[in-house]
Order: sequence, then C-alpha cells, then structure tokens
Amino acid sequence: MIDVIDHDNFGYETQAGDAMRGAFDWEMYYKRIPIPSEIQNRDPSEPFESPVMAGGLFAVDRKWFWELGGYDTGLEIWGGEQYEISFKVWMCGGRMEDIPCSRVGHIYRKYVPYKVPGGVSLARNLKRVAEVWMDEYAEYIYQRRPEYRHLSAGDMSAQKQLRSALNCKNFKWFMTEVAWDLPKHYPPVEPPAAAWGEIRNVGTDLCVESKHSASGSPIRLESCLKGRGEGGWNHRQVFTFGWREDIRLGDPLHVKKVCLDAVSHSSPVTLYDCHGMKGNQQWRYRKDRSIYHPITNSCLDCSVPERRVFMSGCDSASQTQRWLFEKTNSTVLEEFNRDT
Repeated sequence: MIDVIDHDNFGYETQAGDAMRGAFDWEMYYKRIPIPSEIQNRDPSEPFESPVMAGGLFAVDRKWFWELGGYDTGLEIWGGEQYEISFKVWMCGGRMEDIPCSRVGHIYRKYVPYKVPGGVSLARNLKRVAEVWMDEYAEYIYQRRPEYRHLSAGDMSAQKQLRSALNCKNFKWFMTEVAWDLPKHYPPVEPPAAAWGEIRNVGTDLCVESKHSASGSPIRLESCLKGRGEGGWNHRQVFTFGWREDIRLGDPLHVKKVCLDAVSHSSPVTLYDCHGMKGNQQWRYRKDRSIYHPITNSCLDCSVPERRVFMSGCDSASQTQRWLFEKTNSTVLEEFNRDT
C-alpha cells in the first residue's frame, strides 16, 4: 500500500480510502474502486487481488519478472508502465495482490525536477500499452481520445512477439475474470444520460452557469446564452445528468470531471471533482421539475438579486425550485426515480 509523505514537512498519512482495488477509466486515468463484497475478507489485514497497481512499488520474483520481459523498454520517461506490468502479470499466468499491512511512504512532488525531451509524451506510452495488450478494448480509449488514433507508438513488434511466446490470455479474459467489477464504475460504453443541455429556472427564466470549470467554482444564475443567440454544446451553461446520477459540466459526449455538489440543506451549490460515489453529488430530477438532493433532503433553489444557486427545503409552491433541462430521456429518468 502506498502512503503519502507530505512534500513540505515530511508528515506521514495513510492513503485516502485505504484498501481499494486499482483500476482505470477509458481515458487511462488511474482509479481506485471499492473491494466488492464477493471477494472481501473478514480480516481487513488480509491480502486482496487488484487488477492494476498504482505505480512502480511492488515485490515480484526476480526470475519471473525477467521471464515476463521486465518493463517494455519502448515506454519513455514516465507513465503507462503500471498498466503494462499489471496487464502482463495477469494475462501471462501470474496474479497480483495488495498487502494492507505492507506500507511504503511516497513523496508526491509538486513539480517535475527533470526536463522531458521534445516528442516524448504520456499519450505515446498509453497508446503503446493499449496496442500491445488491450486488443479490441483499445477502441474505447480512442473513442474518448481520438487524437491517439494517429499517434506513433514506435515499433511494438518485440512486445507482441513476447505476448505470443508467453501464450498470454486476451484482454477480454482480463476484463471478465480479473477486472470484472470495473465496468460498474467505468463502463466502456457510457449508458444514456437522463437529461442534458441548459438548466433553465422556471421562476426567473435564467440559466445555471459556471464561469469556471475548476473544482470549487460556484454555480450562479445568468441570462440564458441560447436566449442571447449564443447557443452551442461547448459553453458554460451545458450540463449532463448522467448514469451516475450526478450532474456534470458539459454535454454527454464531452463531460468534464466536475460535478454539482452540495454539503447541507442550506449550502451553496459548487462544482467539485466528481467522485462517482453518489452522496453529496447525487441528484433526482422529479416529475414536478424540482432537482432533489437526497442526502440533504432539500431542493435546488435560487435568488435572483444575488444570482445565487443554493439548497433549500423543498416547497411544491416555489417557482424558483422548478427547473427545465433542455433535453430529457424519460426512460432513464423513470429508472432513476423508481425508488423515490
């Protein structure tokens, strides 16, 4: 397990969330997902299987490591190596476990202390891993990162020959037998959204807007851009109420990783890094057009003079608590609201 040593004062902290399985999304960002109940040990100190390691901190039999070919020497500088070694271990006859009682402290630097040569990029490394190990699943990455399609990843013939010589399994086997719980959190094909587009307030005819997409940015009411002839799918008034039941900035094909977030029944609504775990980022769009926040039992509200968007006790007579999404999918909305 990799713990954190503070860059400024060398303070030691356990990693956030502690024991979780290593995973990835389909843009190849490293993620951590809960240990499913099917493989959870009664004793939390017991080792557990993990599909992907966090980085280069691991113990392995030296002889077998070199039989696997070590690291791909075509990977340059930094990035992608944790996926390459993880896929190789699982698909070529090994297994990988996290050991909760084995801890290594790591200093996460605030800056890169070395220069990266021109032409070297993380994208190149990731494409190389995808092309060698991920088979048809690489297409899901290219759908989200179309710029990777025509990127040169160098000569991969030696790595493909190694995979064949080791008689490694295919990536579908990896997704079915090892990372079988990953699609629940990061599905290769995004399920349809429940609602998307502008969010217009019925009582004021103003729209929800974020002037900045950074985490911590406030949500405000502003004149609707489409009403001013400035409509489009890439502006700051487009939101998506997606399958995770959170509301993200952006249209369904280009959502950003920031979500509408509220912490109490009277708090302001802000953008915060999406965590995908519902809680304070879970919403319901109800038949009365209110946007309900289950964890605080309150509704999205607004104040015209201050242009604020905030949480308030639900009031069926309040027009400032009625909102219109530009587009809706009634089938998905009914599914979301089935248990309410």
